[in-house]
Amino acid sequence: MKGLKLTAALLACGLCACQSGARPTKETSQWWSHVSVLASDRLQGRLTGSDGYAEAVKYVAGNFQALGLDPAGGDGYLQSVSYEVQTILPEGSSLELIEPSGRRTPFALGDDMVLAANVQQLPEVTAKLEFIGYGLCLPEAGIDDFAGIDLKGKIAVYIAGAPAGISGPLQAYARAEALGRALEAAGAIGAIAVQTPRALEVPWERIKLAALQPGMYLSEPELRRFRQPAFVGFANPNWGARLFEGAITGYQTLALMAEAHQRLPHFPLDLTLSARIAADHAVIKADNVIAELPGSDPVLAGQAVVLSAHLDHLGTGQPDHGDGIFHGAMDNASGVASLLEIARALQADGDRPKRSILFVAVGGEEKGLLGSRYFAAHPTRHAGELVADINMDMFLPLFPLRRMVAYGAEESSLGRDADSVARARALAIVPDPAPDHLVFVRSDQYSFIRRGVPALSFEFAALPGSADAEVQDNWFKERYHAQSDDLQQPVDLAAVEDFDRYIAALVGRIANAGQPPRWNENSFFRRFAATPFK
Repeated sequence: MKGLKLTAALLACGLCACQSGARPTKETSQWWSHVSVLASDRLQGRLTGSDGYAEAVKYVAGNFQALGLDPAGGDGYLQSVSYEVQTILPEGSSLELIEPSGRRTPFALGDDMVLAANVQQLPEVTAKLEFIGYGLCLPEAGIDDFAGIDLKGKIAVYIAGAPAGISGPLQAYARAEALGRALEAAGAIGAIAVQTPRALEVPWERIKLAALQPGMYLSEPELRRFRQPAFVGFANPNWGARLFEGAITGYQTLALMAEAHQRLPHFPLDLTLSARIAADHAVIKADNVIAELPGSDPVLAGQAVVLSAHLDHLGTGQPDHGDGIFHGAMDNASGVASLLEIARALQADGDRPKRSILFVAVGGEEKGLLGSRYFAAHPTRHAGELVADINMDMFLPLFPLRRMVAYGAEESSLGRDADSVARARALAIVPDPAPDHLVFVRSDQYSFIRRGVPALSFEFAALPGSADAEVQDNWFKERYHAQSDDLQQPVDLAAVEDFDRYIAALVGRIANAGQPPRWNENSFFRRFAATPFK
């Protein structure tokens, strides 16, 4: 009977096509109406802490209230989060390489290198450079690029990547968590990442523009990935070769080795980097938005399944398409719109799930998963009883839904749940096609994983070599983190409804199961249930 009731609720709330069989349109889709508000010019790109972001918070909270969901943010639907804001000032900064002869070669901040604005940068640095291969600290997996190397007072240089046999999730953990801790433990004062040209997801010009935007890190030091100030930069691949001039192994050779996932050597670079970094700093407050659908079971209602999506985007910047607004329609007005529509469907269903469901719209994702990291560390409800997170971020409904990647599926029993629900709908769950892109740590599900909570995130997957694959590839080249991620792009609204029905069914399955999700015994990440954020 529950299946019949849920189907009726989904029909009533617009997650299924109307009974006439008409396909949804932008005029009839409630999902698209949410996207249209959140990605409108008026919200100015929803930069965390901005007036536009505050308007988006009000919109989501108002919808939660209209649906009759319980406020669960601590202050009504809101959870206040404090952020430190850092804006790198290129015009007041200088960077140069110093050779043993004393020759100094200046290079341009932006064209040659960008600095991580989401790490508290040291204002002044003079340090020798040391190449440490991939910069991975994963002794459990048989690789530790820090072992036996004296990095005290130095800047580590590494090539982004990993040797064969290191999974995408492990690479992701090493980059997002272990790197900062390993550098601090070794006494290093910073790191420079060099990507190979083939590894760049977007053109360097777009990376350069994004680096001009303010970066953020949480005001709570224990939740920062770099807990101490450091020099953290990312080198343009075209410039990175300069770092290896005169080295025992040249950049071109190292790049080819990295692209073939071979082990890389370690060696000192006979160079010193001197830098003066000018930056503005400020403190802002921005809210997460949280609502609850209480569970129906007297015992299991104490546990909660989280459905999450990030509300922020990149704000505004130098115009590269139209008016200079990073609208963030797919990234991630789409996920918030699905959050609202799935909440509508589950609230309307008369047969409530046994476990409670928390609907969480977070800020600071684009600045390093900060809002979700804060919520995961400080849950406003069900602390210690969060059993799963299903995250929706840029799932890209650009073509009919037939295949999906479920990031994190290999780590817990949630992968089997996701596959079972997919098979019942003639959908396929497929492996991550690009593990080196580290998507596993690049959205908010990872904050829950770091708390020890099994989690998944989803993305439409095109068949390799198909027309759909070309559409998806072109989207990343032309629209990802660009101002063209706007309301003028094509969207398959029938696929959106298929996706929302799938997520609603998956959440229902998890919330009604006799046992909560479990980490797989061989999962590296199961350890975080005992040591979150350590």
